[in-house]
Amino acid sequence: MARSAVTTELADRLKALPPYLFVQIDELKKAMLAKGVDVVDLGIGDPDRPTPGPIVEACARAARDPANHRYPTNQGLAEFREAAAAWMKSRYGVACDPADVLPLLGSKEAIGHIPLAFVNPGNVVLVPDPCYPVYRSATILADAAYRSMPLIEENGFLPDYEAIPAEVCRTARLMYLNYPNNPTGAVADEAFFERTVEFARANDIIVVHDAAYLEVAYDGYEPPSFLAVAGAGDVGVEFHSLSKTFNMTGWRIGWAAGNAEIVAGLMKVKSNIDSGMFQALQLCAVEALSGDLSSWRAELAALYTTRRDILCDGLNAMGWRVEKPKASFYVWVRVPEGMTSAGVAAELLEHGGVVVIPGTGYGEAGEGYVRMSLTLATERIKEAVRRIGPVYKRWRSK
Repeated sequence: MARSAVTTELADRLKALPPYLFVQIDELKKAMLAKGVDVVDLGIGDPDRPTPGPIVEACARAARDPANHRYPTNQGLAEFREAAAAWMKSRYGVACDPADVLPLLGSKEAIGHIPLAFVNPGNVVLVPDPCYPVYRSATILADAAYRSMPLIEENGFLPDYEAIPAEVCRTARLMYLNYPNNPTGAVADEAFFERTVEFARANDIIVVHDAAYLEVAYDGYEPPSFLAVAGAGDVGVEFHSLSKTFNMTGWRIGWAAGNAEIVAGLMKVKSNIDSGMFQALQLCAVEALSGDLSSWRAELAALYTTRRDILCDGLNAMGWRVEKPKASFYVWVRVPEGMTSAGVAAELLEHGGVVVIPGTGYGEAGEGYVRMSLTLATERIKEAVRRIGPVYKRWRSK
């Protein structure tokens, strides 16, 4: 390919971005595969099961309809917005006006775009640490500064609002939260969300709650929606996704709900960047949210429970102290004493052919942990436990 005849130096904001975590992990995995190693990937959380048949069939029908082949409206189909509002009411007891529900091209794009609507250079965005890396990169791309809210085990991996300096609160404009949490698997109760509303109101901070894992829970536990707490709709929004709920990561379908003015601000950004969601996909979302898929969802919950128990019980049987998560499909594992997150991940890959994510990829406070995902076949999780055993035994013998 010819060399560029123009200056192609990246913008400062792109230079400021750290390497995207999962790209690095994928490169290491490819290197092992090139050596002929059978790699068991407990890394990226991408559901391995197919999308339910009724949703796929709804997509086929909608895609054949020429009426869906033209530009959609930015606000989205009324049917989708009504289905999402009904879901919020039936699942979480949250009353939403369908007019204030905004379809998203997956919740990731909204996480990335919302600082552009409300954050100016010099403002601060409060970001959990550890966290989904896009919270930090979205802040950088908006030419703003992020300040970390450490999530520590002793505090249930919840941020301590009282520990945030007053001068940071004065310049903070927006705050990201995510419960059930990636990467820790921690959950938040309504009392925590009530404290969040009080903190946001007192400091004039917009709350953005990433609720991507709200439907992945175990043992009868039902995680609450942030918007179910009194006053939450006054200070924030919640992003929902079909990716984890219905095994639809590649479909890129989600929605935003909550404060009408915040949703409108996000829509203004999106209307200048994208042209809305393909209408056939919106009709698939209607099928997912309105169809009778309760038995399918129960089967999926049982499958993840089995996988969680195999992994956690297997690690605990080795002597590794692992707490079973109440929600999400991640297991957050403290590394053995004297070892680092990166060191554990490297040794498990080199000596066991098992991919795990070092906690430092999610922030400085992730040091001392690795994340393991449950989104691969049950037999492969059993194989991962079998391979990890000898590596862990070698660590203990040192």
